[in-house]
Amino acid sequence: MEKEYISKRYREWIKQLDGTSFYDELSRMDEKQIEDSFYKELAFGTGGIRGVMGIGTAKINEFVIARATQGLANYMIHKKLRTGLKKVVIGYDTRNNSEKYAKIAANVLMNNGIKTYLFSEALPTPCVSFAVRELECFLGIVITASHNPSEYNGYKVYEKKGCQITNEMADQIYDEIKKVGYFDIDITNQGNQYNFVNETIYDSYIQSVLKQSISSDHNADVKIVYSPLNGTGLKPVTQVLKLAGFDQVILVEEQKNPDGNFPTCKKPNPEEIEAMQLGIEYAKNEQADLVLATDPDCDRVSIAVKNKDDFRILSANELGCLLLDFICSNVKIQSDDVFMKTIVTTDLAELIAQDYGLRTINTLTGFKYIGEQIGLLEKKHTETSFVFGFEESCGFLRGTYVRDKDATVASLLICEMYAAYQSQGITLMDKLNEIYNKYGFCLNTQHSFKFDGASGSEKMNQIMDYVRYKVQTLGGYNVVLKKDYLPGIDNLPKSNVVKLFLDNNSSVIFRPSGTEPKLKVYFSIFGEAKSTCQTIEYKMVRWLTGITDSVLKD
Repeated sequence: MEKEYISKRYREWIKQLDGTSFYDELSRMDEKQIEDSFYKELAFGTGGIRGVMGIGTAKINEFVIARATQGLANYMIHKKLRTGLKKVVIGYDTRNNSEKYAKIAANVLMNNGIKTYLFSEALPTPCVSFAVRELECFLGIVITASHNPSEYNGYKVYEKKGCQITNEMADQIYDEIKKVGYFDIDITNQGNQYNFVNETIYDSYIQSVLKQSISSDHNADVKIVYSPLNGTGLKPVTQVLKLAGFDQVILVEEQKNPDGNFPTCKKPNPEEIEAMQLGIEYAKNEQADLVLATDPDCDRVSIAVKNKDDFRILSANELGCLLLDFICSNVKIQSDDVFMKTIVTTDLAELIAQDYGLRTINTLTGFKYIGEQIGLLEKKHTETSFVFGFEESCGFLRGTYVRDKDATVASLLICEMYAAYQSQGITLMDKLNEIYNKYGFCLNTQHSFKFDGASGSEKMNQIMDYVRYKVQTLGGYNVVLKKDYLPGIDNLPKSNVVKLFLDNNSSVIFRPSGTEPKLKVYFSIFGEAKSTCQTIEYKMVRWLTGITDSVLKD
Protein backbone atom coordinates (compact mmCIF):
# COMPACT_ATOMS: atom_id res chain seq x y z
CA MET A 1 0.00 0.00 0.00
CA GLU A 2 2.87 2.39 0.88
CA LYS A 3 4.50 1.91 -2.53
CA GLU A 4 1.15 2.51 -4.21
CA TYR A 5 0.71 5.73 -2.22
CA ILE A 6 4.21 6.94 -3.15
CA SER A 7 3.51 6.14 -6.79
CA LYS A 8 0.21 8.02 -6.66
CA ARG A 9 1.90 11.13 -5.23
CA TYR A 10 4.60 10.95 -7.88
CA ARG A 11 2.08 10.62 -10.74
CA GLU A 12 0.11 13.60 -9.40
CA TRP A 13 3.22 15.80 -9.34
CA ILE A 14 4.41 14.75 -12.80
CA LYS A 15 0.91 15.43 -14.17
CA GLN A 16 0.65 18.85 -12.52
CA LEU A 17 4.15 19.91 -13.57
CA ASP A 18 3.95 18.77 -17.18
CA GLY A 19 5.34 21.53 -19.37
CA THR A 20 7.46 23.06 -16.61
CA SER A 21 11.19 22.89 -15.89
CA PHE A 22 10.44 20.43 -13.06
CA TYR A 23 8.94 17.85 -15.42
CA ASP A 24 12.27 16.68 -16.84
CA GLU A 25 13.72 16.23 -13.35
CA LEU A 26 10.71 14.19 -12.26
CA SER A 27 10.66 12.05 -15.40
CA ARG A 28 14.34 11.10 -14.95
CA MET A 29 13.82 9.76 -11.41
CA ASP A 30 14.50 6.08 -10.74
CA GLU A 31 12.51 4.06 -8.21
CA LYS A 32 14.75 4.94 -5.26
CA GLN A 33 14.72 8.65 -6.09
CA ILE A 34 10.93 8.58 -6.32
CA GLU A 35 10.71 6.92 -2.92
CA ASP A 36 13.15 9.41 -1.34
CA SER A 37 11.18 12.33 -2.74
CA PHE A 38 7.62 11.18 -2.02
CA TYR A 39 7.71 8.74 0.90
CA LYS A 40 6.35 11.38 3.30
CA GLU A 41 5.21 14.97 3.68
CA LEU A 42 7.46 17.26 5.68
CA ALA A 43 5.83 17.77 9.07
CA PHE A 44 5.36 21.25 10.53
CA GLY A 45 6.23 21.77 14.21
CA THR A 46 7.54 24.41 16.62
CA GLY A 47 10.74 24.54 14.58
CA GLY A 48 8.74 24.89 11.35
CA ILE A 49 9.86 22.60 8.52
CA ARG A 50 13.35 21.62 7.43
CA GLY A 51 14.78 19.22 4.88
CA VAL A 52 16.94 18.61 1.83
CA MET A 53 16.05 20.81 -1.14
CA GLY A 54 14.58 19.07 -4.17
CA ILE A 55 11.34 18.22 -5.89
CA GLY A 56 8.69 16.18 -4.07
CA THR A 57 6.62 16.14 -0.89
CA ALA A 58 9.56 14.98 1.26
CA LYS A 59 11.85 17.81 0.12
CA ILE A 60 12.04 21.57 0.51
CA ASN A 61 10.90 23.33 -2.66
CA GLU A 62 8.75 26.26 -3.74
CA PHE A 63 5.53 24.19 -3.62
CA VAL A 64 6.17 23.02 -0.05
CA ILE A 65 7.07 26.59 0.99
CA ALA A 66 3.94 28.00 -0.68
CA ARG A 67 1.70 25.34 0.87
CA ALA A 68 3.08 26.04 4.36
CA THR A 69 2.54 29.76 3.84
CA GLN A 70 -1.02 29.32 2.57
CA GLY A 71 -1.77 27.20 5.63
CA LEU A 72 -0.31 29.93 7.82
CA ALA A 73 -2.39 32.54 5.98
CA ASN A 74 -5.56 30.47 6.49
CA TYR A 75 -4.73 30.17 10.18
CA MET A 76 -4.48 33.97 10.42
CA ILE A 77 -7.68 34.50 8.40
CA HIS A 78 -9.63 32.15 10.67
CA LYS A 79 -8.36 34.11 13.67
CA LYS A 80 -10.32 37.10 12.34
CA LEU A 81 -7.59 39.50 13.40
CA ARG A 82 -7.99 43.24 13.40
CA THR A 83 -6.55 44.78 10.24
CA GLY A 84 -3.73 46.35 12.24
CA LEU A 85 -2.62 42.95 13.52
CA LYS A 86 -2.80 41.10 10.19
CA LYS A 87 0.91 41.58 9.50
CA VAL A 88 3.88 39.25 8.93
CA VAL A 89 7.60 39.98 8.58
CA ILE A 90 9.84 37.66 6.53
CA GLY A 91 13.62 37.21 6.72
CA TYR A 92 16.08 34.80 5.14
CA ASP A 93 19.68 33.60 5.38
CA THR A 94 22.42 33.13 2.75
CA ARG A 95 21.48 29.59 1.71
CA ASN A 96 20.73 28.68 -1.88
CA ASN A 97 17.11 29.60 -2.73
CA SER A 98 16.49 31.36 0.62
CA GLU A 99 15.70 34.73 -0.97
CA LYS A 100 13.56 33.04 -3.64
CA TYR A 101 11.54 31.13 -1.02
CA ALA A 102 11.14 34.29 1.07
CA LYS A 103 9.65 36.14 -1.90
CA ILE A 104 7.30 33.24 -2.67
CA ALA A 105 6.10 33.33 0.95
CA ALA A 106 5.62 37.09 0.65
CA ASN A 107 3.64 36.67 -2.60
CA VAL A 108 1.30 34.09 -1.03
CA LEU A 109 0.64 36.29 2.02
CA MET A 110 0.05 39.41 -0.06
CA ASN A 111 -2.29 37.49 -2.37
CA ASN A 112 -4.29 36.67 0.77
CA GLY A 113 -4.55 40.34 1.76
CA ILE A 114 -2.02 40.09 4.59
CA LYS A 115 0.35 43.02 5.03
CA THR A 116 3.84 41.67 4.58
CA TYR A 117 7.25 43.10 5.39
CA LEU A 118 10.29 41.57 3.67
CA PHE A 119 13.92 42.10 4.60
CA SER A 120 15.87 43.40 1.61
CA GLU A 121 19.00 41.38 2.40
CA ALA A 122 20.04 38.20 4.18
CA LEU A 123 20.28 38.93 7.91
CA PRO A 124 20.49 36.87 11.12
CA THR A 125 17.46 34.96 12.37
CA PRO A 126 17.38 37.10 15.56
CA CYS A 127 16.61 40.13 13.35
CA VAL A 128 13.24 38.55 12.54
CA SER A 129 12.54 37.94 16.24
CA PHE A 130 13.37 41.61 16.82
CA ALA A 131 11.35 42.93 13.85
CA VAL A 132 8.19 41.01 14.80
CA ARG A 133 7.90 43.09 17.96
CA GLU A 134 9.13 46.37 16.50
CA LEU A 135 6.66 46.21 13.60
CA GLU A 136 3.88 44.78 15.83
CA CYS A 137 3.38 41.80 13.53
CA PHE A 138 1.26 38.79 14.37
CA LEU A 139 3.88 36.36 13.02
CA GLY A 140 7.38 36.26 11.60
CA ILE A 141 8.88 33.85 9.07
CA VAL A 142 12.54 33.12 8.46
CA ILE A 143 13.86 30.93 5.64
CA THR A 144 16.83 29.07 7.11
CA ALA A 145 18.21 25.65 7.94
CA SER A 146 20.52 27.00 10.63
CA HIS A 147 23.80 25.03 10.63
CA ASN A 148 22.71 22.10 8.44
CA PRO A 149 24.71 21.17 5.30
CA SER A 150 24.29 23.17 2.09
CA GLU A 151 21.65 20.90 0.55
CA TYR A 152 19.19 21.80 3.33
CA ASN A 153 16.77 24.67 3.79
CA GLY A 154 13.81 25.35 6.04
CA TYR A 155 10.98 27.56 7.22
CA LYS A 156 10.67 28.78 10.81
CA VAL A 157 7.86 30.80 12.39
CA TYR A 158 7.83 33.31 15.27
CA GLU A 159 4.81 34.50 17.22
CA LYS A 160 4.01 38.14 17.99
CA LYS A 161 6.32 38.34 21.02
CA GLY A 162 9.32 37.27 18.95
CA CYS A 163 9.45 33.73 20.31
CA GLN A 164 9.25 30.54 18.26
CA ILE A 165 5.66 29.34 18.10
CA THR A 166 4.25 27.07 20.80
CA ASN A 167 3.23 23.44 20.30
CA GLU A 168 -0.45 24.45 20.30
CA MET A 169 0.00 27.12 17.63
CA ALA A 170 2.20 24.82 15.53
CA ASP A 171 -0.48 22.10 15.64
CA GLN A 172 -3.19 24.57 14.59
CA ILE A 173 -1.11 25.90 11.68
CA TYR A 174 -0.22 22.36 10.61
CA ASP A 175 -3.92 21.43 10.58
CA GLU A 176 -4.47 24.26 8.10
CA ILE A 177 -1.44 23.31 6.00
CA LYS A 178 -2.71 19.74 5.57
CA LYS A 179 -5.94 21.07 4.04
CA VAL A 180 -4.05 22.87 1.25
CA GLY A 181 -3.16 21.26 -2.08
CA TYR A 182 0.38 21.72 -3.34
CA PHE A 183 -0.79 23.16 -6.65
CA ASP A 184 -3.80 25.19 -5.48
CA ILE A 185 -1.78 28.28 -4.54
CA ASP A 186 -0.97 31.38 -6.54
CA ILE A 187 2.73 32.04 -5.91
CA THR A 188 3.08 34.84 -8.45
CA ASN A 189 3.53 38.45 -7.58
CA GLN A 190 0.35 40.06 -8.87
CA GLY A 191 1.92 43.46 -9.36
CA ASN A 192 2.39 43.95 -5.61
CA GLN A 193 5.35 46.05 -4.53
CA TYR A 194 7.45 44.32 -1.87
CA ASN A 195 7.24 46.25 1.37
CA PHE A 196 10.87 46.08 2.45
CA VAL A 197 11.74 46.42 6.13
CA ASN A 198 13.04 49.91 6.83
CA GLU A 199 16.77 50.08 7.58
CA THR A 200 15.93 51.78 10.90
CA ILE A 201 14.73 48.39 12.22
CA TYR A 202 18.19 46.91 11.65
CA ASP A 203 19.82 50.00 13.18
CA SER A 204 17.60 49.63 16.27
CA TYR A 205 18.59 45.97 16.51
CA ILE A 206 22.29 46.91 16.47
CA GLN A 207 21.75 49.54 19.17
CA SER A 208 19.84 47.01 21.29
CA VAL A 209 22.79 44.62 21.03
CA LEU A 210 25.25 47.34 22.02
CA LYS A 211 23.17 48.13 25.12
CA GLN A 212 24.06 44.67 26.43
CA SER A 213 27.73 45.64 26.64
CA ILE A 214 29.31 44.66 29.94
CA SER A 215 32.74 46.24 29.99
CA SER A 216 34.44 48.96 27.94
CA ASP A 217 37.44 48.90 30.28
CA HIS A 218 39.59 46.60 28.19
CA ASN A 219 42.36 46.49 25.64
CA ALA A 220 40.51 47.04 22.36
CA ASP A 221 43.67 46.35 20.33
CA VAL A 222 43.37 42.61 20.78
CA LYS A 223 43.48 40.53 17.60
CA ILE A 224 40.31 38.56 16.93
CA VAL A 225 39.82 36.19 14.02
CA TYR A 226 36.20 36.02 12.90
CA SER A 227 34.38 33.78 10.43
CA PRO A 228 30.70 34.16 9.46
CA LEU A 229 30.99 30.72 7.75
CA ASN A 230 29.62 32.32 4.53
CA GLY A 231 26.46 33.26 6.41
CA THR A 232 24.60 36.32 7.68
CA GLY A 233 26.93 37.31 10.51
CA LEU A 234 29.38 39.40 8.48
CA LYS A 235 27.50 42.70 8.59
CA PRO A 236 26.13 42.76 12.18
CA VAL A 237 29.01 41.08 14.01
CA THR A 238 31.76 43.20 12.42
CA GLN A 239 29.66 46.34 12.86
CA VAL A 240 28.96 45.70 16.54
CA LEU A 241 32.59 44.84 17.30
CA LYS A 242 33.81 47.97 15.51
CA LEU A 243 31.32 50.18 17.38
CA ALA A 244 32.48 48.55 20.63
CA GLY A 245 36.05 49.58 19.83
CA PHE A 246 37.50 46.34 18.48
CA ASP A 247 39.50 47.49 15.48
CA GLN A 248 41.64 44.43 14.83
CA VAL A 249 39.06 41.93 13.65
CA ILE A 250 40.65 39.65 11.06
CA LEU A 251 38.16 38.04 8.70
CA VAL A 252 38.58 34.54 7.28
CA GLU A 253 38.49 35.52 3.62
CA GLU A 254 37.35 32.13 2.30
CA GLN A 255 34.35 32.20 4.66
CA LYS A 256 33.64 35.93 4.57
CA ASN A 257 31.12 36.45 1.76
CA PRO A 258 27.63 34.92 1.51
CA ASP A 259 27.76 31.54 -0.24
CA GLY A 260 25.01 28.95 0.11
CA ASN A 261 27.37 26.18 -1.03
CA PHE A 262 29.57 26.63 2.07
CA PRO A 263 32.61 25.53 0.03
CA THR A 264 35.12 25.25 2.89
CA CYS A 265 33.17 22.97 5.20
CA LYS A 266 30.57 20.31 4.54
CA LYS A 267 28.63 21.26 7.66
CA PRO A 268 28.72 24.99 8.55
CA ASN A 269 28.32 24.28 12.25
CA PRO A 270 30.73 26.20 14.52
CA GLU A 271 30.65 23.27 16.97
CA GLU A 272 32.48 21.16 14.37
CA ILE A 273 36.29 21.13 14.21
CA GLU A 274 36.17 21.31 10.39
CA ALA A 275 34.22 24.58 10.47
CA MET A 276 36.72 26.16 12.87
CA GLN A 277 39.91 24.90 11.21
CA LEU A 278 40.48 27.76 8.74
CA GLY A 279 39.96 30.34 11.47
CA ILE A 280 42.49 28.55 13.67
CA GLU A 281 45.03 28.60 10.83
CA TYR A 282 44.43 32.34 10.40
CA ALA A 283 44.94 32.87 14.15
CA LYS A 284 48.25 31.03 14.09
CA ASN A 285 49.47 33.07 11.10
CA GLU A 286 48.25 36.39 12.55
CA GLN A 287 49.36 35.61 16.12
CA ALA A 288 45.83 36.06 17.42
CA ASP A 289 44.59 34.24 20.50
CA LEU A 290 40.84 34.11 19.85
CA VAL A 291 38.85 32.58 16.98
CA LEU A 292 35.15 33.39 16.68
CA ALA A 293 32.68 31.71 14.28
CA THR A 294 28.93 32.09 13.79
CA ASP A 295 26.62 29.73 11.91
CA PRO A 296 24.84 30.73 8.66
CA ASP A 297 21.80 32.33 10.33
CA CYS A 298 23.99 33.82 13.07
CA ASP A 299 22.13 32.55 16.11
CA ARG A 300 24.91 30.20 17.30
CA VAL A 301 28.53 31.03 18.06
CA SER A 302 31.59 29.02 18.99
CA ILE A 303 35.16 29.96 19.86
CA ALA A 304 38.65 28.50 19.86
CA VAL A 305 41.27 29.85 22.27
CA LYS A 306 45.02 29.55 22.35
CA ASN A 307 46.12 26.78 24.67
CA LYS A 308 49.91 26.53 24.88
CA ASP A 309 51.11 25.98 21.29
CA ASP A 310 47.75 25.02 19.83
CA PHE A 311 44.09 26.04 19.91
CA ARG A 312 41.21 24.48 21.82
CA ILE A 313 37.55 24.74 20.83
CA LEU A 314 35.53 25.43 23.95
CA SER A 315 32.25 23.59 24.37
CA ALA A 316 29.07 25.65 24.66
CA ASN A 317 28.84 24.58 28.31
CA GLU A 318 32.36 25.87 29.01
CA LEU A 319 31.80 29.12 27.12
CA GLY A 320 28.40 29.64 28.76
CA CYS A 321 29.88 29.21 32.25
CA LEU A 322 32.67 31.67 31.43
CA LEU A 323 30.17 34.24 30.16
CA LEU A 324 27.85 33.76 33.13
CA ASP A 325 30.70 34.27 35.59
CA PHE A 326 31.98 37.31 33.66
CA ILE A 327 28.54 38.95 33.48
CA CYS A 328 27.76 38.31 37.15
CA SER A 329 31.10 39.70 38.29
CA ASN A 330 30.54 42.91 36.30
CA VAL A 331 26.88 43.77 36.89
CA LYS A 332 24.91 44.46 40.05
CA ILE A 333 22.74 41.45 40.83
CA GLN A 334 19.32 42.24 42.29
CA SER A 335 17.48 39.93 44.68
CA ASP A 336 14.99 38.64 42.12
CA ASP A 337 17.29 38.42 39.08
CA VAL A 338 17.29 35.18 37.12
CA PHE A 339 19.53 33.05 34.93
CA MET A 340 18.00 30.58 32.47
CA LYS A 341 19.26 27.37 30.94
CA THR A 342 17.83 24.23 29.39
CA ILE A 343 17.71 21.09 31.53
CA VAL A 344 20.37 19.37 29.38
CA THR A 345 22.80 22.26 29.90
CA THR A 346 25.58 21.82 32.47
CA ASP A 347 24.67 21.76 36.17
CA LEU A 348 27.84 23.78 36.83
CA ALA A 349 26.10 26.91 35.54
CA GLU A 350 23.49 26.65 38.27
CA LEU A 351 26.22 26.55 40.95
CA ILE A 352 27.82 29.69 39.51
CA ALA A 353 24.46 31.48 39.38
CA GLN A 354 23.66 30.47 42.95
CA ASP A 355 27.01 31.78 44.15
CA TYR A 356 26.18 35.22 42.75
CA GLY A 357 22.65 35.20 44.18
CA LEU A 358 20.90 34.45 40.89
CA ARG A 359 17.84 32.24 40.76
CA THR A 360 18.05 29.61 37.99
CA ILE A 361 15.10 28.72 35.77
CA ASN A 362 15.54 25.41 33.96
CA THR A 363 13.54 24.91 30.76
CA LEU A 364 12.95 22.08 28.32
CA THR A 365 15.43 21.55 25.49
CA GLY A 366 15.23 24.32 22.89
CA PHE A 367 15.86 28.06 23.21
CA LYS A 368 12.20 28.79 22.46
CA TYR A 369 11.43 27.72 26.02
CA ILE A 370 13.88 30.29 27.39
CA GLY A 371 12.14 32.87 25.20
CA GLU A 372 8.76 31.84 26.61
CA GLN A 373 10.05 32.13 30.19
CA ILE A 374 11.37 35.64 29.52
CA GLY A 375 7.90 36.63 28.33
CA LEU A 376 6.24 35.09 31.40
CA LEU A 377 8.61 36.91 33.75
CA GLU A 378 7.94 40.26 32.13
CA LYS A 379 4.20 39.62 32.26
CA LYS A 380 4.06 38.53 35.91
CA HIS A 381 7.00 40.21 37.63
CA THR A 382 8.08 43.51 36.19
CA GLU A 383 10.77 43.83 38.87
CA THR A 384 12.43 40.59 37.74
CA SER A 385 15.46 40.96 35.51
CA PHE A 386 16.70 38.36 33.03
CA VAL A 387 20.49 38.46 33.35
CA PHE A 388 21.64 35.75 30.94
CA GLY A 389 20.61 32.47 29.34
CA PHE A 390 22.29 29.73 27.36
CA GLU A 391 21.93 26.19 26.05
CA GLU A 392 24.45 23.41 25.40
CA SER A 393 24.13 23.75 21.61
CA CYS A 394 25.92 27.11 21.29
CA GLY A 395 22.94 29.39 21.93
CA PHE A 396 23.40 32.46 24.17
CA LEU A 397 21.34 35.56 25.02
CA ARG A 398 21.64 38.63 27.18
CA GLY A 399 18.80 41.17 27.07
CA THR A 400 15.14 40.85 26.13
CA TYR A 401 15.19 42.72 22.80
CA VAL A 402 14.83 39.31 21.09
CA ARG A 403 13.33 36.06 22.39
CA ASP A 404 15.78 33.66 20.78
CA LYS A 405 19.48 32.95 20.90
CA ASP A 406 21.62 35.63 19.28
CA ALA A 407 25.21 35.15 18.12
CA THR A 408 25.73 38.88 17.54
CA VAL A 409 25.31 39.81 21.20
CA ALA A 410 27.18 36.66 22.25
CA SER A 411 30.11 37.68 19.99
CA LEU A 412 30.22 41.12 21.63
CA LEU A 413 30.23 39.65 25.14
CA ILE A 414 32.86 37.06 24.26
CA CYS A 415 35.23 39.68 22.87
CA GLU A 416 34.68 41.99 25.86
CA MET A 417 35.33 39.09 28.24
CA TYR A 418 38.42 37.97 26.36
CA ALA A 419 39.87 41.50 26.17
CA ALA A 420 39.06 42.31 29.82
CA TYR A 421 40.85 39.22 31.07
CA GLN A 422 43.78 39.77 28.71
CA SER A 423 44.22 43.26 30.21
CA GLN A 424 44.65 41.49 33.56
CA GLY A 425 47.10 38.95 32.13
CA ILE A 426 44.50 36.15 32.35
CA THR A 427 43.62 33.78 29.51
CA LEU A 428 40.19 32.22 29.07
CA MET A 429 41.74 28.83 29.87
CA ASP A 430 43.14 30.31 33.09
CA LYS A 431 39.68 31.58 34.00
CA LEU A 432 38.02 28.27 33.13
CA ASN A 433 40.47 26.39 35.34
CA GLU A 434 39.81 28.90 38.11
CA ILE A 435 36.07 28.11 37.87
CA TYR A 436 36.81 24.37 38.01
CA ASN A 437 39.06 24.84 41.05
CA LYS A 438 36.27 26.72 42.82
CA TYR A 439 33.27 24.53 41.98
CA GLY A 440 34.86 21.24 40.96
CA PHE A 441 35.56 19.89 37.50
CA CYS A 442 32.38 19.20 35.54
CA LEU A 443 32.37 16.81 32.59
CA ASN A 444 29.41 17.23 30.24
CA THR A 445 28.93 14.66 27.52
CA GLN A 446 26.14 13.31 25.36
CA HIS A 447 25.67 9.71 24.19
CA SER A 448 23.16 8.60 21.58
CA PHE A 449 21.71 5.12 21.12
CA LYS A 450 20.10 4.41 17.75
CA PHE A 451 16.96 2.31 17.40
CA ASP A 452 16.10 1.62 13.76
CA GLY A 453 13.09 -0.06 12.27
CA ALA A 454 9.41 -0.15 13.08
CA SER A 455 10.08 -1.37 16.61
CA GLY A 456 12.64 1.36 17.38
CA SER A 457 10.18 3.73 19.00
CA GLU A 458 8.72 0.94 21.14
CA LYS A 459 12.19 -0.08 22.36
CA MET A 460 13.04 3.52 23.29
CA ASN A 461 9.81 3.69 25.25
CA GLN A 462 10.76 0.47 27.06
CA ILE A 463 14.04 2.02 28.17
CA MET A 464 12.32 5.26 29.20
CA ASP A 465 9.80 3.28 31.27
CA TYR A 466 12.61 1.29 32.88
CA VAL A 467 14.43 4.50 33.84
CA ARG A 468 11.21 6.20 34.91
CA TYR A 469 9.83 3.43 37.13
CA LYS A 470 12.60 0.99 38.07
CA VAL A 471 16.07 2.53 38.14
CA GLN A 472 17.35 3.17 41.68
CA THR A 473 21.07 2.95 40.97
CA LEU A 474 23.14 3.86 37.90
CA GLY A 475 26.68 2.60 37.41
CA GLY A 476 27.00 1.86 41.11
CA TYR A 477 25.71 5.27 42.23
CA ASN A 478 22.40 5.75 44.04
CA VAL A 479 19.58 7.83 42.59
CA VAL A 480 18.70 10.44 45.23
CA LEU A 481 16.15 12.36 43.16
CA LYS A 482 14.22 11.56 40.01
CA LYS A 483 12.50 14.27 37.94
CA ASP A 484 9.96 13.02 35.42
CA TYR A 485 8.86 15.74 33.00
CA LEU A 486 6.19 13.63 31.31
CA PRO A 487 3.27 14.86 33.50
CA GLY A 488 4.46 18.47 33.22
CA ILE A 489 6.42 19.80 36.20
CA ASP A 490 8.17 23.05 37.24
CA ASN A 491 5.65 25.03 35.15
CA LEU A 492 6.98 23.38 31.99
CA PRO A 493 5.05 21.67 29.18
CA LYS A 494 4.77 17.88 29.24
CA SER A 495 7.83 16.20 27.77
CA ASN A 496 9.15 12.63 27.64
CA VAL A 497 12.28 13.42 29.66
CA VAL A 498 13.66 11.93 32.88
CA LYS A 499 16.49 13.47 34.92
CA LEU A 500 18.27 11.42 37.58
CA PHE A 501 20.30 13.08 40.35
CA LEU A 502 22.95 10.75 41.82
CA ASP A 503 24.69 10.63 45.19
CA ASN A 504 28.02 11.59 43.57
CA ASN A 505 26.66 15.08 42.72
CA SER A 506 26.18 14.09 39.09
CA SER A 507 23.05 13.97 36.95
CA VAL A 508 21.90 12.00 33.91
CA ILE A 509 19.10 12.99 31.51
CA PHE A 510 17.26 10.59 29.21
CA ARG A 511 15.41 12.05 26.21
CA PRO A 512 14.22 10.45 22.94
CA SER A 513 15.16 12.63 19.98
CA GLY A 514 12.27 14.42 18.35
CA THR A 515 13.78 14.17 14.85
CA GLU A 516 15.80 10.92 14.76
CA PRO A 517 15.34 7.32 15.99
CA LYS A 518 17.77 7.94 18.84
CA LEU A 519 17.72 7.93 22.61
CA LYS A 520 19.87 10.81 23.82
CA VAL A 521 21.55 10.62 27.22
CA TYR A 522 23.23 13.67 28.77
CA PHE A 523 25.80 13.36 31.58
CA SER A 524 26.81 16.19 33.92
CA ILE A 525 29.51 14.70 36.16
CA PHE A 526 31.38 16.47 38.97
CA GLY A 527 34.76 15.34 40.27
CA GLU A 528 38.15 16.53 41.50
CA ALA A 529 39.71 16.24 38.05
CA LYS A 530 38.83 15.39 34.48
CA SER A 531 40.24 11.88 34.85
CA THR A 532 38.01 11.25 37.87
CA CYS A 533 34.93 12.34 35.92
CA GLN A 534 35.87 10.19 32.93
CA THR A 535 36.15 7.13 35.21
CA ILE A 536 32.65 7.83 36.57
CA GLU A 537 31.33 8.35 33.04
CA TYR A 538 32.85 5.03 31.91
CA LYS A 539 31.03 3.16 34.69
CA MET A 540 27.69 4.78 33.89
CA VAL A 541 28.00 4.28 30.12
CA ARG A 542 28.80 0.58 30.66
CA TRP A 543 25.65 0.25 32.76
CA LEU A 544 23.63 2.09 30.12
CA THR A 545 25.01 -0.01 27.26
CA GLY A 546 24.06 -3.14 29.15
CA ILE A 547 20.47 -1.90 29.51
CA THR A 548 20.12 -0.94 25.84
CA ASP A 549 21.70 -4.21 24.66
CA SER A 550 19.24 -6.12 26.81
CA VAL A 551 16.27 -4.30 25.25
CA LEU A 552 17.59 -4.74 21.71
CA LYS A 553 17.90 -8.51 22.21
CA ASP A 554 14.24 -8.85 23.19
